[in-house]
Amino acid sequence: MTDAKLDVTRLPIRIVADPRRVIARSFVPGAAARIQEIVGRVRTLPDEEVASMLTTLVGDYRQRHRDIRGIFRQNFATATAKLAFDAPLSEERRLLLGAYFTSEYSLESVALFNPSMVLHPDQNGVPRGSVRFIVSLRACGEGHISSIEFRTGLIDAAGALSFDATSRFALTARPEDDTLYDKSSFALKLFEMKSHRPWAEAALGKLDAEFSLTDLKWALEKCRPPGADASFKGFADNVLWLAHSNYQLEFSPDTSLSERVIFPVSDNESRGIEDARFVRFTRPDGRIVFYATYTAYNGVSTLPQLIETTDFRHFKINTLNGRCVQNKGMALFPRKIGDDFVMAGRIDGENIFLLKSDNIHFWNESKLLYAPKQPWEFVQLGNCGSPIETPHGWVLLTHAVGPMRQYWLGALLLDLEDPSRVLGALREPLLVPNADERDGYVPNVLYSCGAMLHEDTLFLPYAVADSYTSVATVSMSELVARLKR
Repeated sequence: MTDAKLDVTRLPIRIVADPRRVIARSFVPGAAARIQEIVGRVRTLPDEEVASMLTTLVGDYRQRHRDIRGIFRQNFATATAKLAFDAPLSEERRLLLGAYFTSEYSLESVALFNPSMVLHPDQNGVPRGSVRFIVSLRACGEGHISSIEFRTGLIDAAGALSFDATSRFALTARPEDDTLYDKSSFALKLFEMKSHRPWAEAALGKLDAEFSLTDLKWALEKCRPPGADASFKGFADNVLWLAHSNYQLEFSPDTSLSERVIFPVSDNESRGIEDARFVRFTRPDGRIVFYATYTAYNGVSTLPQLIETTDFRHFKINTLNGRCVQNKGMALFPRKIGDDFVMAGRIDGENIFLLKSDNIHFWNESKLLYAPKQPWEFVQLGNCGSPIETPHGWVLLTHAVGPMRQYWLGALLLDLEDPSRVLGALREPLLVPNADERDGYVPNVLYSCGAMLHEDTLFLPYAVADSYTSVATVSMSELVARLKR
């Protein structure tokens, strides 16, 4: 006899892409000689025309960007950093040139999808019985470059979910210049990259236990052999690539969370930041930190990365290292188990593995957790975000690929103390595309990067056809009962 289907409720919520949400990016239209030509042409303009053009540009774009003059000023400095001027330029002429070196990018012109959901770190002023939450989203725009956006909302005492209004503005943050690197972790990664040559020992030997990018460049120069050495140049390029892949971002405190965009910064993520899985992590001493794993894509290869934040204003980004983090879709458990960090991941692109490590940045131990068993799982399996702790075990939401490349959502129940023990698995999918969810950029796909439990209700945001985001709910006690059965 077939079990009755779980009662899953789709909420009347649809988070759709808005092509009007744009960021202003630096636009450098060529080499230094071409930039110099543009500067020279703007020099020939009369002061009155410069003032008139700037007034028009500021008037046109200040409704689209929070500080358009500041953006022009910054992009002028970026484009002309290596140029020398025979005569000084007025402030107005610099700002006008900054406009020539600026372009807009529509973050969501393609899709807004693959959400994860966590409790908001600030619960001040929330009505009794209610909670504030954050949903992260993968925004995809021109050229299919992906970035991370955020939305906030409230679950009230009656269990009703609502989203806050989204700001008209969107902005990015520049990496901080004073980012500090841990020498021991840096050395381990260089060894993994096979860049741990004699020069590495010499350069690292000149650095303190923590060092900055400026310190690193100084150490490399001190170790540079005389003459043109192609081997050393390759080594130095790898070292600087690693440094640029680890950085920190800080957003202004007067920006709302929906305005903040984590946009690709380093070379390894130049084609996108994909599928962030945020988790509210409780450290052994009780402190709370939010982590997120994501996939950096450079157009050819992928690289797992880790985000760390406590307030969603300051973000620290680091590479994940080790032989077990060479594929997509890793999700961190929300606390240590014993002395180890634990992750679920799909190392081989087909099955779900359990990863363990005593260092959150290095992962070299894995064990097969679950392989496809049901017909709707036969192509491949993966997780749908971090496991959720219940008194009966860890509930790990999964996605599975079946015939016609349909992506369906399922669930596993794992032992609390030994999550490598699978206590139960759904025989039927938890969520399947309905008639209204079949069509989109990628048909027949439902996908999530993380759900949130409040009281007994599991709130499950999910992407539809790689196009937009919806939310469903299910009773956790009923889900656990089904998994235990």
